Amino acid sequence: MASTWVYLARHGEVLHAAEGRFFGHTDVALSPVGVAQAATLGERLAAEPIEAVYASDLLRARESATPLAVARGMDVIALPPLREMAMGRWEALTFAEIHAREPELCARWLADPFAMPFPEGEGLADLRARAVPALRRVIERHAGRRIAVVAHGGTNRVILAEALGLPLANIFRLAQDYAAWSLIEYRGDGAVVHIVNQRPAGMPGAPPVESTLSGRDA
Repeated sequence: MASTWVYLARHGEVLHAAEGRFFGHTDVALSPVGVAQAATLGERLAAEPIEAVYASDLLRARESATPLAVARGMDVIALPPLREMAMGRWEALTFAEIHAREPELCARWLADPFAMPFPEGEGLADLRARAVPALRRVIERHAGRRIAVVAHGGTNRVILAEALGLPLANIFRLAQDYAAWSLIEYRGDGAVVHIVNQRPAGMPGAPPVESTLSGRDA
């Protein structure tokens, strides 16, 4: 059986990124820099024989996927299970605001972020349980072809970890810069990761600085 190739990209920089806010399911648009990053990503992958472009249904992911789709005369196919992890009560807050409001809970989360979900939100296991099967269905739909998937820092790390056989506790060893892309080859039930976190030459903006809460997707 021929391999299926997935170009897995993170969305571009978002509005308010410099404030260090935690955007999970919060729908926030790309910043002007993010729009330029998405255009650069589209140019870099323009020659690749991609037959479909998928994205999380959140605005920042769909906006980032649009140049890839438009260059091919396609629509972006929105896939809600590819959303970032839901951050519950901590959505759209900064770390300082979270610590000020719930210092004890914040300390507990920091002590073991892989075991404790966000309050009234999701944990990494929840993210994996929805994102990985959704991607697998897409791969089966496009068996033997090449597709692009534009999602989020947490989502992409979970997908890459699954492909690499990494435990969830190690996913933050995988960098995911704005509008950077990775390339995964799926061979039957196995996977080979060829490229991780590739930033196209001339990409506008600097790589994001991860916050104290490692899962932030600003």
